[in-house]
Amino acid sequence: MAENISAAALLAWRRRLLLDYPDRGPALDWLLELEGGLGWPQLQACRLYPERPLLLERPLGQLEALWWRHCHGDEPLQYLVGRCPWRDLELQVAPAVLIPRQETELLVELALGLGLEQGSAPPRWADLGTGSGCLALALALAWPESCGWAVDCSGAALALAAANGGRLGLDGRIQWRQGAWWQPLEDQWGRLPLVLSNPPYIPSALLAGLDPVVRDHEPWLALDGGGDGLDCLREIVAGARRALAPGGWLLLEHHHDQSLAVAQLLAAAGLEELRVARDLEGKARFALARAPGGA
Repeated sequence: MAENISAAALLAWRRRLLLDYPDRGPALDWLLELEGGLGWPQLQACRLYPERPLLLERPLGQLEALWWRHCHGDEPLQYLVGRCPWRDLELQVAPAVLIPRQETELLVELALGLGLEQGSAPPRWADLGTGSGCLALALALAWPESCGWAVDCSGAALALAAANGGRLGLDGRIQWRQGAWWQPLEDQWGRLPLVLSNPPYIPSALLAGLDPVVRDHEPWLALDGGGDGLDCLREIVAGARRALAPGGWLLLEHHHDQSLAVAQLLAAAGLEELRVARDLEGKARFALARAPGGA
């Protein structure tokens, strides 16, 4: 149900909602854009033309109810509206999956860069711990001739990821498989030129200290990396030599202070050509390494 309102009334409503939360303006503007259909340029125009009429895609009362749930209960806005813009996609999200982060977009760019280095897209690839499916969907769209596999131990996460794929017209382009890391891909072991993963990597002792919007609502299954945060990374690295094709690449996202530890795991597993890549804040966040035997 849409609602007609003046620009001046909208600005007054916005000021009232931010009285006690002055630092949350960007979040409120995000809600106005995604649910109200009022983009940033239109919001700026409200200040220049306060008499201008606006048509909101949802009534202010409904937007305000979502806003207070976010402020008073620390519920992520992405869960409240059921979707999340990420890269050039808009993905359905729910408490069964981690909300895709902006820095994880760089993992896609690293994978695409490797494809360019090799002169073409890999014929097949896999995403371990797919969650919302964001990485798998981005690669499937970028590499329409490739075959992709996406793995998650959560049936609810896989169902949501597959639904995201269906909305993007990718039915049949990705195989969604349930299980732990490499196990569901046993029929592909030794044939995968590229595998990427954003696994749980937060040390268990740090979970209680996370921001409540993350700690109380996002799935710990997708966050908890065990005592030192490396449990899942160890499993993935340990199976890489067996599962990757000769010369195949493994790309990992990890915690901001785990770069050295992950590099040591990769070297101990016999992987080669280690590379480190940094996130948007300049922190070493990604590791790339290659199975021996490539051309």
